[in-house]
Amino acid sequence: MTDYSALDAWIDQHFDEEVRFLQALVRVPTDTPPGNNAPHAERTAELLREFGYEAEKHAVPAAEVHAYGMESITNLIVRRPYGSGGRTIALNAHGDVVPPGEGWTRDPYGAEIVDGKIYGRATAVSKSDFASFTFAVRALEAVARPARGAVELHFTYDEEFGGELGPGWLLEKGLTKPDLLIAAGFSYEVVTAHNGCLQMEVTVHGKMAHAAVPHTGVDALQGAVHILNALYAQNDEYKKVTSQVAGIKHPYLNVGRIEGGTNTNVVPGKVTFKLDRRMIPEENPVEVEATIRRVIEQAASERAGISVEIRRLLLANAMTPLAGNAPLVEALQKHAATVIGEPVPAVGTPLYTDVRLYVERGIPGVIYGAGPRTVLESHAKRADERLDLEDLRRATKVVARALSDLLAG
Repeated sequence: MTDYSALDAWIDQHFDEEVRFLQALVRVPTDTPPGNNAPHAERTAELLREFGYEAEKHAVPAAEVHAYGMESITNLIVRRPYGSGGRTIALNAHGDVVPPGEGWTRDPYGAEIVDGKIYGRATAVSKSDFASFTFAVRALEAVARPARGAVELHFTYDEEFGGELGPGWLLEKGLTKPDLLIAAGFSYEVVTAHNGCLQMEVTVHGKMAHAAVPHTGVDALQGAVHILNALYAQNDEYKKVTSQVAGIKHPYLNVGRIEGGTNTNVVPGKVTFKLDRRMIPEENPVEVEATIRRVIEQAASERAGISVEIRRLLLANAMTPLAGNAPLVEALQKHAATVIGEPVPAVGTPLYTDVRLYVERGIPGVIYGAGPRTVLESHAKRADERLDLEDLRRATKVVARALSDLLAG
């Protein structure tokens, strides 16, 4: 039987080293876009080698990466086999992150520690779980010394664009087929389901004209505004649709980027916007996309001279629980309750993640890792992203304990 206190003690003894490892990871930028992520993978592999871990480097062909809108991707797999029989458990975290943006009070790549918190882009999502997962495995091997099964670390670099060239690429190429998966998450809940996501680009065409004679043109921006108003009206309808999954409320739509026009004295002839439609697990993605297209085309037809092009950018299916995830949920809840000192619920989340790519291939997975109670508290995708170091310590202990149980069971 595993001595959990010995696992905890090993993690406490090596915690300063774990924090330094995280700092080193945060200090290598992985802004996506532009998505030049191979240098971070190289640095990660170098750091892992210091622990005696050899990372397989799986570079996605440049042509595929460039066509996808990124610059470089090298995904890493660290395989730790312990003996015949038993399960293979994968631990996945992503290194790509959105650019820092404005409003930071600290260096987004400084990994500065203030009042027990580490600041920087990806400190919470999800370079923190490069650290928690790595040191959980190190503790497991030092203390529990499993005799069967295996653990794999999957450190991938395409979550922000949808995961197809991250875990999706590793799975598609047959490079891995674990029995169970734990993916980067937060410490106070075990996530078993999440929303799907449809992203689309809409180009609205009108006719350019001199602003002195606007009647000779067709204003694409006015056409776009009419279409956007129709889409936003849909949001009111979405609020009437309620998910039965705890932690997920209703569908919603966001328009996150708009560009167009040539100058202030020219009637714009073209405007492009990008939308993000979150789908609850109960929705049918085909029907969702058909409805969005119908709303856009109907609104465009109501404005003379306006035409539209609609292009799908991403279709990420919702994650629904597989029956086989029960051992993961039970082990993580059991140890989180002990380490954190309170019950940790199994819930859904309105985010979408790479876990769906494993689940779609029949691999039961859950989301759990180092982080606060809510995304808002972490400042993920906002200025001054931060992680409470005690949450990093706790999550590392929970994952190490859970791995010990899962490999022994």
